[in-house]
Amino acid sequence: MDTSWTHTTVLLEEAVDALTADRPDALGGTFVDATFGRGGHTRRLLEKLAPEARLIAFDKDAEAVAEAARITDARFSIRHQGFKNLGELPPRSVTGLLMDLGISSPQIDNPARGFSFRFDGPLDMRMDTTRGESVADWLATAETQQIAEVIRDYGEERFAVQIAKAIDARRQERGPISTTTELAELVAGAVKTREQGQNPATRTFQALRIFINAELEELQQALEASLSVLEPGGRLAVIAFHSLEDRIVKQFIATHSKEVYDRRAPFAAPKVMKLRALGRVRPSAAEVAGNPRSRSAILRIAERTES
Repeated sequence: MDTSWTHTTVLLEEAVDALTADRPDALGGTFVDATFGRGGHTRRLLEKLAPEARLIAFDKDAEAVAEAARITDARFSIRHQGFKNLGELPPRSVTGLLMDLGISSPQIDNPARGFSFRFDGPLDMRMDTTRGESVADWLATAETQQIAEVIRDYGEERFAVQIAKAIDARRQERGPISTTTELAELVAGAVKTREQGQNPATRTFQALRIFINAELEELQQALEASLSVLEPGGRLAVIAFHSLEDRIVKQFIATHSKEVYDRRAPFAAPKVMKLRALGRVRPSAAEVAGNPRSRSAILRIAERTES
């Protein structure tokens, strides 16, 4: 594994503090880093936790799992799985659960992974390169309408139809698209206007990555699983970088943080809430200045109730 691609962990102290601060009695429990990445949050958590604690990580990226092998702390273990598998943990067994969504800098900066239009490489974008269909494979056979829907729904791209038609025309003329540069140039030709400072291919690459990895569906599954695996008083901390992800997290916490009354039985006791919202945190100006990729990050924190 090439370790020349570095990763700066976003909201490192804030996320770890969300799970550990003012909780001395909880530091010997079981904690989960549901998206190990390059292990920044995991390593900091291990510094904070008690000797009897356990820290379980999940990641479906084989390179992340290889990086995790460098951690020799006996309290730590990793599963080569996506975080949709959180539900496999015992009910009410987790004291603190962290999800750091999206992709890591080493994934973006490695041309072989195909995540970025800034480098020429194979059009892959799979988080787990050991299974599933690459973006190139999917684009080779997908219907034009389906391509447009994915780019529109997951990238919020208003030129989705034009991009999809350009992809289809290219397939008809010269065969499938196989590299990131080919796709970026094709999109640039189809997108007539773009926000200042943003590459025309930004939204398309984002949409295809989210779709091919089923990121939003997996997030929904992981959040639902959190209600099962968190113990009463257990903390949930989620860092989102994209509006679609943050909207899901925000709505999930809001839905489970309010009492629900049955209108058909107005005098019945309300359904007890399962979470208590604890707040939202954004990166400081200093962090954004030092790591521009952190600028869109939002950390949302909640606590499992006794229900």
